[in-house]
Amino acid sequence: TKSIRAAMRVIAEEHNGKVPDTMEKLRELPGVGRKTANVVLGNAFNKNEGIVVDTHVTRLSQRLGLTKQKDAEKIERDLMKLVPREHWTDWSHWLIWHGRRRCYARKPDCSRCEVFQLCPSGKVFLRTGQAQKRD
Repeated sequence: TKSIRAAMRVIAEEHNGKVPDTMEKLRELPGVGRKTANVVLGNAFNKNEGIVVDTHVTRLSQRLGLTKQKDAEKIERDLMKLVPREHWTDWSHWLIWHGRRRCYARKPDCSRCEVFQLCPSGKVFLRTGQAQKRD
């Protein structure tokens, strides 16, 4: 909450109460990193400046074979090369939803996975008992 209050203070004092609409200005706010700036730009301003990379996006990107990276900015760069820019915000939402509802860190629900046929990890998880069984 300290960072939120500090960011609100800066927005009020330096931006006339308006949330900045550029990556550079957002990242200058206390507590705002690239992930938060991407969320704000994509959702509040409909600007696709990057792909949100959180724990879910990291996990799914690796499981789907879209990246071998572990660093969020490197993962984001890899994904930005694969996904058309106009879909970056939606792609972020889909991966986060999928990570929360299907592709859990432990025991992913491969039985209900919408992209099971495309996922190189799903078949391995099922074969080794690391995933919930398919129906």
